[in-house]
Amino acid sequence: MTTFALVGAGPGLGLATARRFGTAGHAVALVARDAERLQEMTAGLARDGIQARGYTADVLDSGSLTAALHTAAADLGAVEILQYSPVPRADFMKQVLDTSADDLDAPLAFSVKGPVTAVHAVLPGMRELGRGTLLFVNGASAVRPNPRVAGTSIAFAAESAYARMLHDTLAPENIHAAQLIIPGAIRPDAEHSSPEVLAERLYDIHAKRDGFRHYAEPLPD
Repeated sequence: MTTFALVGAGPGLGLATARRFGTAGHAVALVARDAERLQEMTAGLARDGIQARGYTADVLDSGSLTAALHTAAADLGAVEILQYSPVPRADFMKQVLDTSADDLDAPLAFSVKGPVTAVHAVLPGMRELGRGTLLFVNGASAVRPNPRVAGTSIAFAAESAYARMLHDTLAPENIHAAQLIIPGAIRPDAEHSSPEVLAERLYDIHAKRDGFRHYAEPLPD
């Protein structure tokens, strides 16, 4: 059995995606800061017959993130699929002219150093397996900069560049890097952006391995 590792596990999209990959036969490693929430989610997945464990880590702390992913692989099996989709903090959402150089430290650590750390933690296992998938989930500001949320616009653009380079570089090794852009809010009643629909979309991206950038729905004009 191989492992689906989710960095930024939460009760909406994260739980739905964990359930989708878990029902496909993967063990599930949930990585997040909130230990109590992780326990609730793993218990729910266990009731569905899915092998799942939670690992506390902060994506702003490279050491804790690396340790969590290494421990997950040791406990559950090599990580075949990594999903990086933590929710940005509210203080990243400043207007561009109100955003100082120091204000970019946390967003860039969150959206660039975090993904780089996670990829380096799981890549050796994927290479040993001879296959792997790296899934990056971002909002619309990753491809359409928004001056009202300068921190995420800048950091998501950098994350997109990193993910695209991984896509091009790792393809010969049968490791597929892809990005899903979710333009609007994730809502249970949304036709294209409900947690369950997005989870299915992410699984399809993993299974079909078709292209780098995907959109949950068209960007609004």
